[in-house]
Amino acid sequence: MTNFEPEPGAKAEEKATPKAASEMAELEPQSTVVAADAEDAAAESDDQHISRGRLIAKRFWRPLGAKIGVAMLSVIILLALFGPYIGQWRYDDVDSEWFLSPPSNLHWFGTTQGGRDVFAMSMEGLRKSLIIGFSVAILQVLLASLIGASAAFFGGRVEKSILWLIDLMLVIPSFLLIAIISQNTGGDKGSTWLFILMLVAFSWMLSARVVRAMTLSVVNLDYVNAARFMNVPSWTTITKHVIPNISSYLIIDGTLAVAGAIISETALSYFGFGVQAPETSLGTLLSEGTQTATTFPWVFLAPAALLVLTLLSVNFIGDSLRDAIDPSSKSGGQA
Repeated sequence: MTNFEPEPGAKAEEKATPKAASEMAELEPQSTVVAADAEDAAAESDDQHISRGRLIAKRFWRPLGAKIGVAMLSVIILLALFGPYIGQWRYDDVDSEWFLSPPSNLHWFGTTQGGRDVFAMSMEGLRKSLIIGFSVAILQVLLASLIGASAAFFGGRVEKSILWLIDLMLVIPSFLLIAIISQNTGGDKGSTWLFILMLVAFSWMLSARVVRAMTLSVVNLDYVNAARFMNVPSWTTITKHVIPNISSYLIIDGTLAVAGAIISETALSYFGFGVQAPETSLGTLLSEGTQTATTFPWVFLAPAALLVLTLLSVNFIGDSLRDAIDPSSKSGGQA
């Protein structure tokens, strides 16, 4: 009778199989732990390598001045939007029984020499000043970015012509021209937008020079040259590739331009060359209240306080935004 014995190799395989199975069972939890650690490390790496927008937002929101500026400007904008509907008087209403009356339940901020409610006029003046400030800032940034970037991008005669125009505009007495034009059209309908266009026309030159200087460092980069070799239209290259890469300066310039436009409007209106009756602004209210600032101070204090708070909030936001965007600045701290 023949006995069939398994081959030695088969015995080795049979013996090795349970041992290998036990080793695999031991390695499975370890591989799971390693994979989990790798996922955690990847998540931590994603948290550390945040986008530029989130980094700027974190740096911007860290200083106390940014929080104060945003809160103040939010309240001021809400007052400008809904303030005229809170009170019981319109800015052009005249109360013939109350002239230069102090603040009371009937007139919260008192009345002017003409019997108009100071609260209603202040809210309307604040709204008008904010419209002028933000409109001038937006249009100024758009004009300066397009002209300055075009000068650096095209070069040659185009650049020389633009620089000559900038130099010419800088020596023109802008205050005098705006005063002459607005004095003849200050009370007409649409005079506010004409005033905005005049302020924009004489405020873009210095920003355009800075944009040109920044664009000179961008136009020779690889992606701009690639767009040129691919026959991408010049204006498309300027608007989609050049200007977005210098947007940090444009954001800061636009923020600070709001304060500059409000100050310019206030100064011109104060001297009677800006917004004129029957329209009103913070500048016209300050001009009217200056004459009675010592005897009837409420006419002057309300628009002056709104002007100071508006300028402070815009400057706080502009300074914080500049520190957040500038990588060399230490004011924003480490994100």
